[in-house]
Amino acid sequence: MSETREFLVAPEDGEDQRLDVFLSAKTGVVTRSQVQRFIDLGRVMVNGEPRKSSFKLRAGDRITFTFDLPGAPQAVGPQDIPLDVVYEDADIIVVNKPSGLVVHPGAGISSGTLVHGLLFRYPELAGLGPDDRPGIVHRLDKETSGVIVVARTGAAHLELKRQFKAREVKKVYLALIVGRPARDEGSFDWPIGRHHRHGERMSIKTDKPRTAITEYRVVRTIGEYSLLEVRPLTGRTHQIRVHLAAAGHPVAGDGRYGSRTKGGTRFSRLFLHAHQLMFNHPETGRRMSFISPLPIGLQAILEALETPPEPGV
Repeated sequence: MSETREFLVAPEDGEDQRLDVFLSAKTGVVTRSQVQRFIDLGRVMVNGEPRKSSFKLRAGDRITFTFDLPGAPQAVGPQDIPLDVVYEDADIIVVNKPSGLVVHPGAGISSGTLVHGLLFRYPELAGLGPDDRPGIVHRLDKETSGVIVVARTGAAHLELKRQFKAREVKKVYLALIVGRPARDEGSFDWPIGRHHRHGERMSIKTDKPRTAITEYRVVRTIGEYSLLEVRPLTGRTHQIRVHLAAAGHPVAGDGRYGSRTKGGTRFSRLFLHAHQLMFNHPETGRRMSFISPLPIGLQAILEALETPPEPGV
């Protein structure tokens, strides 16, 4: 639920104060970091114009602020959703997620997620972590397919979260990109944050950069496309897609950061697949590796690109 409030800055109450500090104090229900995100999303206007969080207010300024009212995450109920479970034991579950399946509930999505399916099959996950994402220790974008690990116990949840934060987990993706990088191997070390003007997108053009590092290797070139093996060393939102688009080589089928029709070929989905996941078992410490082959649909795209057109076509 959203609410819009208007404020008039008085000489004795807010003059020379930062915009984000003023709003967090005035609302009493939104934290400063939340205010900063709403500012990034363009939901704060000062005298009818967007301003940065650090903007210093003056007496007489009129502020309009639209924000979401905070509330506790709603517990998720079970749903009978087919899951491709590739491994399970008493501590972890490893799932091969298809493209189109959202990992957990979020803005505008309250059913039909991976979490709903997990709770149907593993009811003991309820209460394991936040109510809206029990057992979840990392995520994949809706359109990204591939392997994902889920914690099944409290101890496993804590340990896997620690491994991700410490960058002890190895993630390898397969991505088809437009064009070919100048080097067959390399890395992008470009900080990422919310776009400074389009807050719904991530970008290297941001006022709040966070470290983001992505390594890549060209597997092969297919006409005007290249198949890459990509390894993100950090876990920023949309990191691979943002870095490749910023390098001038967007992921094929990326309607947000690239184009679904780059090169004259229509792609029905994002060509990004979580191919391999390596981590230490949270209980035994044994190094584990799980591989998800390219889905049939993505294989078909490669085969179509590799097949020369018939004469006269």
